Amino acid sequence: MSLRLPSEIVVERFLPTARAMLATELHDRGFTQKEVADRLGLTQAAVSKYLRGDVTVEDRFAEDERMQATMAAIADGFADGSMDGYETLSELLDLVRAFEDRGPICAVHEEEMPALEGLGCDLCVRGTDDAVLAEREALAAVRRAARRIANEPGMADHVPNVGTNVGTAVPDAADATDVAAVPGRLQAVNGRVVVPADPEFGASQRVAETIRAAMAADPQVRGALNLATSERLLDAARERGIDPVEFDADYDERGDRLREHFRERGAVPRVAYHEGAFGIEPVTYVFGETATEATALAVDLVESTRGE
Repeated sequence: MSLRLPSEIVVERFLPTARAMLATELHDRGFTQKEVADRLGLTQAAVSKYLRGDVTVEDRFAEDERMQATMAAIADGFADGSMDGYETLSELLDLVRAFEDRGPICAVHEEEMPALEGLGCDLCVRGTDDAVLAEREALAAVRRAARRIANEPGMADHVPNVGTNVGTAVPDAADATDVAAVPGRLQAVNGRVVVPADPEFGASQRVAETIRAAMAADPQVRGALNLATSERLLDAARERGIDPVEFDADYDERGDRLREHFRERGAVPRVAYHEGAFGIEPVTYVFGETATEATALAVDLVESTRGE
């Protein structure tokens, strides 16, 4: 009996096909061979080989609509700066997992290892760890949110002097280590927002405390970010039918006081703020089911304040 691991199919068939397709997509978008090589971690000679078609591609992968859509999305992300290497890897791994779930990788695997044929093999997809999946989703939500904040014009004007952070908690978060945020906070530098690092769990005690207070009232609200409090921002919220909730700025027992506010209200507001205190800068929190959703609302509010 021949013995072939699914990972061999990925390395020997999927990866060359993906590289060839990506190289072509990027070249079609005006990338030079050197730029393509830098993006894909290849030599320029290797890129030239891919572009000439001097590599064997697996048609079952190349002709799959999911593969074509993913390669185009990655190329678009590289072209407009909305996707980095980490996110590209995430997209590719998601595609591999989909192809391993009775998809074209399975078809090639069965062909090369006939003993699997007709067994309905699920070795690649069974035993998913829900906790690990939830952590990945939380990190991905924060990463997307931080990138959008950094790319959105005008956001730097609403970053507090202490910086902005954005977070997402896993379901049933017990403490700050269950909340993903950006280490070191996002800072406004020369009119733009700088993201200092990839998100990590336990990176922000303050954002974690705020999100966990929201989750105590509504477990679905697991995302939040902070901005500088301003009348422009609060008015933009009110114009959208959002009633911002004011709370005490003091740090002592802030989480408990927020929980009390949310319980009295019967729901978590989309926007909550304080006016600051001695040594405490005024801050507004925007909430959502994830960091991505909270950031979408924050961007919408910021866009409404332009030109005022």
